[in-house]
Amino acid sequence: MKKLFLSLLLSCCISSLTSAQVSRDSLAHLDSAFGPQSFFAGHLTGFMLYDLDSKQVVFEKNSHLYQIPASTAKLLTLYGALQVLQDSTQTLRYHSSGDTLKIWGSGDPSWKYKDFYQPDFQKIIANHSVIQFSDANQLSPSFGYGWQWDDYYFDYAPERSSLPIYGNLVQMEKVGDSLQLFPNSFQERLKISNQNLYELERDFHSNTFYFNPRTFLGREKYLPFLVEPELVTELASQETGKPWIYKSDSLPTVHQQWRGAPLSPLLKEMMLFSDNFIAEQVLLMTSDKLFQTLDSDRAVDYLLKTSLSDLPDRPKWVDGSGLSRHNLITPRSLVRVVEKLQELLPQEQFEEYLAIGGKSGTLKNTFQAAEPYIFAKTGSMTASYSLAGFVKTKSGKTYAFAFMNSNFPFSVSTVRKEVEKVMIQVRDHF
Repeated sequence: MKKLFLSLLLSCCISSLTSAQVSRDSLAHLDSAFGPQSFFAGHLTGFMLYDLDSKQVVFEKNSHLYQIPASTAKLLTLYGALQVLQDSTQTLRYHSSGDTLKIWGSGDPSWKYKDFYQPDFQKIIANHSVIQFSDANQLSPSFGYGWQWDDYYFDYAPERSSLPIYGNLVQMEKVGDSLQLFPNSFQERLKISNQNLYELERDFHSNTFYFNPRTFLGREKYLPFLVEPELVTELASQETGKPWIYKSDSLPTVHQQWRGAPLSPLLKEMMLFSDNFIAEQVLLMTSDKLFQTLDSDRAVDYLLKTSLSDLPDRPKWVDGSGLSRHNLITPRSLVRVVEKLQELLPQEQFEEYLAIGGKSGTLKNTFQAAEPYIFAKTGSMTASYSLAGFVKTKSGKTYAFAFMNSNFPFSVSTVRKEVEKVMIQVRDHF
């Protein structure tokens, strides 16, 4: 019996040493992927792999250095929305005055945008003959701090507004040699141009659109319109069948609020397909719920001082979408946000908000595998590529991770392929 006990003890010790050795080999191999001769040595790279069970950092490289998060900033927006908005959108604040209904938008992006559940405005306006709209509660400007000025040409950067409609986008369709705009009221604002315009273009200061039928390619299907109060009331009147007027009144202390749509579908679209417009409007709704004003900066400051105060490094967080290059965060803070979301939601529910490698969202065509192993939010812009979420390994472990890259002279696709090689290494050996 004594010999048997010693034999079993020795066997356990050998097994333990072997496991430790495999772990050391795996760590050494991963460390070499970031070594001085590696692809990642030529630009700023930060990485952290975190064991959610033991609450221990398994591996890190420059995880304390700030980088531009791009759309991984939406993880912060998601966390704030789930904490503050919970299950419904903030759609309107309103006050009835005789036959006039006074309305202040709360930032809900649902109205006539994509296939989202539509708030039933008739429930609110049915008993009033005139609808008075005010945007005096919106303190944030139409564009985020640090957005590129010429982004207004592209559908990934519509203006922020208190009561958006159609996603604040004009839709276009070429019919023969002409161009059809929707909503139809924009048609009279379309002008023929002799310049070599390959897409529909808009004047920066007005809703005047220019089109050259000879050179038009039609690759873009949407273009942001300039959000003007008079335009909002015009479009709202057409959609509701009742006259809307604009008057910039302050929100009275006594009023009612209407939460008109489920929040989850919006958040999933924001996360899976990285919808910048929804992200910005979600942050405005968060502010409305907290302060009864649409002030993204104030909402961000509140969240960083309260539910996000335990991040290892305080982010510089300036917009909801990550469009701004003024956003800065460290990989270890991103990992902590992932962990906090995992603590807030059941694992299966959290994964519904994340793109899955080879299967869904912005990762549908990348990180492909017979068994999906990457569940994450992507973030990319020129010279910046980040990924943050979960990696599931062949050993059955689930790790939180953040992988950030900045200031590289390559295409984003080149960096993504190298990131994928490292994540395969993690999947196979951790």
